[in-house]
Parts: sequence; structure tokens; C-alpha cells
Amino acid sequence: MDFVLDTERLRLRAWQSRDHEPFAAINADRRVREFFPALMTREESDASIRRFEHSQVQHGFCFWAAELRETSELIGFVGLERMSFQLPNVSDPAVEIGWRLTPKVWSQGLATEGARAALGHAFTELGIAEVVAITVPSNLASRTVMEKLGMTHDERDDFDHPRIPHGHPLEPHVLYRIRRTSWSSV
Repeated sequence: MDFVLDTERLRLRAWQSRDHEPFAAINADRRVREFFPALMTREESDASIRRFEHSQVQHGFCFWAAELRETSELIGFVGLERMSFQLPNVSDPAVEIGWRLTPKVWSQGLATEGARAALGHAFTELGIAEVVAITVPSNLASRTVMEKLGMTHDERDDFDHPRIPHGHPLEPHVLYRIRRTSWSSV
């Protein structure tokens, strides 16, 4: 059976072939990619879906397809992924929570709603001890979601992203974290 995690307004689920085109459009949107070094090509977007699917098989979680329950429209992803590089002061392998949604649903609380469900799944079903989130310092919308989830930021954990070219304005990143012992589903 395919993975499904429902919230009041969202369904987080396994990726389907019908998701490739709308996800590629999301990844080609300059507003969505504002805090990334480049837009994604269709091939790069499809490859990311294949990585997500592999993660689901290998680890039992991934950045799941996020759709509106009312319409079944794909609006992006919300979920969990193992970090592919070591973070300072974080046990390896770190588990990251992330979201990427189409701008037409921004500012509706959907990222927070989906991420809260993903955190609950991480802590109660998967038994993960700690979840982290990363972004650039200027991404205030994502940082607000992290704070609404109860995640905390310590400047001593900030780092330069190893996959961003040295000296690039998006190289500095902030790290937020939350432990299972301090999580509340409220």
C-alpha cells in the first residue's frame, strides 16, 4: 500500500507519474527557487522525484507529494529526508524536515500543517530522536514555519552549505532543530 498521511486540508502521499509535470512547473518558478542557486530543469525535477521514491523505499520516509485533499491537486512536497552531508553539532545521519509549495497556496498555513503531521510521524511512528531544518538566513517564511513547529535555532549551529559555491550569497545557512522529547503535536 502506498504511504498516505492526511491532515485537515492536505494529503501527503507517494509520488505518482501524474506529479512530474506540475512538480517541474513548481521547480521552474523563480519565486519558489528564490533561496536556491538556480531553477530546476524538468530532468532535474524528475530526478528529485526518483530520489524521493528511493528514500521512501530505503528509509520509510521521504519528501512526500503534497496535494490538497479537496481537489487532489499537487501543490508541492512536505516530508522528511536523510541529510546527504554532515551537519555541525548534529548526529549523523541527520533527518531533515522540508517543504516546497506552489506560490498560489502560500500564506495559508499549509506548510506548517503538513510539516506538523510529518513531525508527528517522525517522532511517533518512526521513532526518530531529532529532526532538523535548514535554510538561508533571509528565508523568513520558512524560518517562521520552523518556529511555529517548535524548532529552535542556535547561532552556533549555523554553517556554510557544502553544495553551494564558496562565496555565493546563499552559502550561509541557519539550522533549526527539535527533539522528540520536546515536541508537542499541538
